[in-house]
Amino acid sequence: MRLSRRFLSAIALLGLLHVYIGLRLLPPLPFGAAGEIIGSLALVASCLLMPLAVFARSARDPKWSDRLAWIGLTTMGLFSSLLVFTLLRDIVLLIASAFMAAPQMLSFERLTALATLVIAVLATLIGLFNARRRAAVVDVDVPVANLPVELHGFSIAQISDVHVGPTIKFQYVDAIVDAVNGLDADVIAVTGDMVDGNVRQLAAHVAPLSRLRSRHGTYFVTGNHEYYSGAQAWTQEFQRLGMHVLLNEHVVLTHRDRQIVVAGVTDYSSHHFDPSHRSDPAVAMQGAPASAAVRILLAHQPRSAAAAAEAGFDLQLSGHTHGGQFWPWNHFVRFQQPFTAGLNRLKNLWVYTSRGTGYWGPPKRFGAPSEITRIRLVPA
Repeated sequence: MRLSRRFLSAIALLGLLHVYIGLRLLPPLPFGAAGEIIGSLALVASCLLMPLAVFARSARDPKWSDRLAWIGLTTMGLFSSLLVFTLLRDIVLLIASAFMAAPQMLSFERLTALATLVIAVLATLIGLFNARRRAAVVDVDVPVANLPVELHGFSIAQISDVHVGPTIKFQYVDAIVDAVNGLDADVIAVTGDMVDGNVRQLAAHVAPLSRLRSRHGTYFVTGNHEYYSGAQAWTQEFQRLGMHVLLNEHVVLTHRDRQIVVAGVTDYSSHHFDPSHRSDPAVAMQGAPASAAVRILLAHQPRSAAAAAEAGFDLQLSGHTHGGQFWPWNHFVRFQQPFTAGLNRLKNLWVYTSRGTGYWGPPKRFGAPSEITRIRLVPA
C-alpha cells in the first residue's frame, strides 16, 4: 500500500510538472491554436510514456521490454532538460520584466519559449549521441611520493558504471573491452555498477568481459546496483568470467620485483542489503605487507575516501557519480559525495572518481562525458 501511494504521488507530481511546462511554454509559441493542441498532446504522451521505464521489466517479451525502456528513458531525458530550461526561462523573464516594456516583453516571451524547446531537444539529441558512442580514453597521471623507479608508469585501466541493462547490451560492452585491451595495462580495475538486472537476463551481454586482458589481471568491486540486482549471483558470474572480486580484501602484486597492494571494498551502502558485506577499507588492508611500495583501493563510492585515508592507502579509484551525467545535475553530486569527478586529494590519499563508462537511466550525457581511464603512477 505504501509503495502504491508513493508511486501515485510521483505520478501526480510528474503530471503537475508537465502542466507547468505546458502553461509556461505553449501559449507564447508562435504556432497558434493548432500548435497548442499538438503541444498539449505531446506533453500528455510524455507523462504517460515516462512510467514505461518502470514497467518495462515486467514485459514478458524481452524485445518489447527493451523497446518500452528505450521510449520511457529517452522521454525522461527530454523532460528533464525541458523542465530545467523552462525554469531558467522563467528566471530570465522575471529579470527582463524589470527592463522591458510590454510589447517588447511579449516578443521576448515568444522568442524564449521557442528557444527553450529547441535547446531542450538539442541537448537531448547531443546527450544521446554522447551516451551511445564508445567512451573515450582519459589519461591521468597520479604522483606518488617515493615511487620506486621500477613502478614508474605502472598503469591501471579503469572502467566503472557501465550499467548493462535495458539500453546497454553486448555490442556496447564488446567495444569497451576492445578499447581497454588496446591500452595494454598492467591492471584492470572495474569499480562497480556493471549491471542493472539479474544474471539470467544479462549474462550473455556481459560475456565480453571474459576477454579483458592485462599483465596482472582484472579486479572488480561491487557497486550499489549489484546489490539491487543480486550481488551474490553476480559475484559468482564475474568470477566465472575471470575477474577477481575483492570483498573487503586485498591481493599483493609483484611488478618488476616491487610489491603493490590492490584492495577492494564492497559498496559503501552494501550493509543495508547484506550486513556481512559492510564496507571496510581497514579490513581490506589487514595483513598487507608494510614493505609494499603503493597501496591502491578500489571503492565504488568516493565517500569511502575518509576511511581509506585512515587505513593508509595511497590511491583510491571510484565511480558512482557519473560526473552528474548531464547538466545541471553535475552541480548537485557534491551534496551526496565528497568528489564529483577527476583527481582529488584527501590528506595523503589521492582519489580518482571516474565519470563512468556507460550511463544510467536516460541514454543521455551532456557536459559529463563517459570515460575509460588509463591511470599511470608517476614520481611526485
